[in-house]
Amino acid sequence: MAAWLRRRSGAPLYDQTFGDRALAEGCQDMVMGRWEGARDLLAEHPRDDWDRRAHRLRLLADAAANRRTVDVWQASDPADPDAAVLRAETEVMRMFAGARAGATPGRDSLDRAARFCLQASDLAPADPHPWVSLVALGRLYEGGDPNMGHWWKELRDRDLYHREGHHQALRYLSARWHGSHGEADNFAWEAASYAPAGSPLAILPQVARAEQYRFRTEAEGRSAIGITFHWNGERARWDLRTALEKWIARRTVPYAQDVADLNHLAHGLVHAGMEEEAAGVFRLLDNRATRIPWSYSGDAQGLFVRWRDKVLA
Repeated sequence: MAAWLRRRSGAPLYDQTFGDRALAEGCQDMVMGRWEGARDLLAEHPRDDWDRRAHRLRLLADAAANRRTVDVWQASDPADPDAAVLRAETEVMRMFAGARAGATPGRDSLDRAARFCLQASDLAPADPHPWVSLVALGRLYEGGDPNMGHWWKELRDRDLYHREGHHQALRYLSARWHGSHGEADNFAWEAASYAPAGSPLAILPQVARAEQYRFRTEAEGRSAIGITFHWNGERARWDLRTALEKWIARRTVPYAQDVADLNHLAHGLVHAGMEEEAAGVFRLLDNRATRIPWSYSGDAQGLFVRWRDKVLA
């Protein structure tokens, strides 16, 4: 019996690292005040695999945000580009943590975090991640940051199809932050159209659609006008078919954050009534779940399990 069928019943697997055991150990080390594991992890990976590097940097920074571990590492070796890039991402994480706690970051604090990112880029000029950090940080500036266009250009100059960079830019352009539903849609459709075959950027329109659903239901409730057709309109179904044809059917190299993108795709397919297509995506997921976007529609685990069992029955 196939592994996915044996595990079909029961609770889904939640793992932020998406199976990256070395990353899980590195994050645990950061929490314990040890930075050597993160240093070795970031040094061992090929510098042109920016997707996995971005995934590792973000989770390491999240683990380090309420510790001084990365600060100590950078102080001990200020010329190390990996230490600088991780410190910059950690400073951005700290700004968001403060904002979530209700403390509006001041301009001086945001500018200080931006300087860490720019200093990291000086030490690692080929690395797109300091610019990803800046694009994320831009959301916290009141009215957005006027440097966003420059930051976005610098990021794309280093990696034209950077997965995490596009997701951060999409958030910036969403109605929740500094854009609108139309701007987010246009950005997502354009990115999906110019992305090469096999790229997970094909899922961006579905990510934009999920965020719009969350925004509208929080603001207007689940009886908002037209919300019942949000998932199964012709445009939504066209976007889903495009993702299946351009990404899934031509997917040859797994990306570090495929689990997150596959969950977006599965969520969109079941809500659009495309259950046969969803079955193939659930098989690729192999019972690996993420809270987002399932939580936007109700109980995340309950919805994942119900749809998983239904389409794989």
